[in-house]
Amino acid sequence: MALVSVVMPCYNASKYLSESIKSVLGQSCNEIELIAIDDGSNDNTLAILNSYAKQDERLKVYSQNNAGVSAARNLGVSKSQGKYLAFLDADDWWDERFVETLIATLETEDSCLVYCGWQNVGLSGGRGAPFVPPDYEALPDKLDKLFASCRWPIHAVLVRRDLFDKTGGFDTKLKTSEDFAVWLRLALTNKICQVPEVLAFYRHHGEEQATMNRERLIFDHLHVQQEFLIQCPEIISLLGKSKIRDLTYGELLKKGYDAYWKRDLKLARRAFRCVMQAGYFRGSDLKYMLPALLPLFVHKKILSIFGG
Repeated sequence: MALVSVVMPCYNASKYLSESIKSVLGQSCNEIELIAIDDGSNDNTLAILNSYAKQDERLKVYSQNNAGVSAARNLGVSKSQGKYLAFLDADDWWDERFVETLIATLETEDSCLVYCGWQNVGLSGGRGAPFVPPDYEALPDKLDKLFASCRWPIHAVLVRRDLFDKTGGFDTKLKTSEDFAVWLRLALTNKICQVPEVLAFYRHHGEEQATMNRERLIFDHLHVQQEFLIQCPEIISLLGKSKIRDLTYGELLKKGYDAYWKRDLKLARRAFRCVMQAGYFRGSDLKYMLPALLPLFVHKKILSIFGG
């Protein structure tokens, strides 16, 4: 039985799949299994997977009709046997010491998960510098930080299988932030630990990726926060209602303004209407927010005349 199960959802992933597979099967820790789920690909993804599976019995391949990344990950988890779980998308990769280093830390710590640093690859303008996140467990505002946003990418984490199972897995209704929902249920009420090394790599390639739809990202994120508060109301008393409003609607207002100044009116208008409905604004916000209640062509006309 493998000590670590790596779950890899694959959808039309042939371009980068080999590199991702090799980064798993080439780990310095050999006690792993790679569970690959072909999510209804119409390229040669499945053929590539089967080719590698013939060469290495640690790779198990399963197929499903296209149902999305969350359903694929859930299927992968259900087929896995490891004591620990890791998740790697088919266009990302790991340093060869990823599993060995994270498992050594997790097995010596009484923690639910361990996370490491990562690097975004393929971004222009110097935005791809290696990044090591802080030790959130040591911060006095751990709850604030973890509730505010997803603090690590899904492939920079190793998690205990028994605790992951208690979360119910990934929400198949979500297109983004599905990992954020799981980490909230785990990390806010359990100890977490950090490996201060960059061992995971996220590939930005300009093709279809979940991170490209900013509007969906923002509102899925808010939905996850709201659902978590319903499921775990004790967090409200721990953080305080004022802090929670700042971390939900306050952050949404900031993102609405950011979209507004970039003239992404579709996103800005939706954010402003949501914030107004929640009653989170100052009087000075209204001159920017009220036009969001008007038809879009009227809003654009006002901006063309008055600017702002």
